Amino acid sequence: MFGNMADMMGLMGKMKDIQSRMKEAQEQLVHITETAESGGGMVKATVDGKRKLLTLDIDKDLINSDDKEMLQDLIVAAVNKANENIESKIQQHLQKATDGVLPNIPGLDLGGFMK
Repeated sequence: MFGNMADMMGLMGKMKDIQSRMKEAQEQLVHITETAESGGGMVKATVDGKRKLLTLDIDKDLINSDDKEMLQDLIVAAVNKANENIESKIQQHLQKATDGVLPNIPGLDLGGFMK
């Protein structure tokens, strides 16, 4: 009986360590960035690990264009692509944060801890 209690206490300690590491890892996500482009590089968007748009660079030729709809589509495409591309960086960062504490379980998605 005492063995199980000691195991449970050890597990509780690990959970606190995991929570602490995850919190720290989440705070560091602002330092991870990804840039993507659309329109052959005419629109570039950079996002951080919190999926916040940091910069948006639009080629001057597009700004002078009368095709507002195309410009909007290119902006949306660049931002969405940057957000999609940063997912793997976020996963790698969170896995490193819990390396050695959490067992390596294939398919374990730590992204849910951030939302």
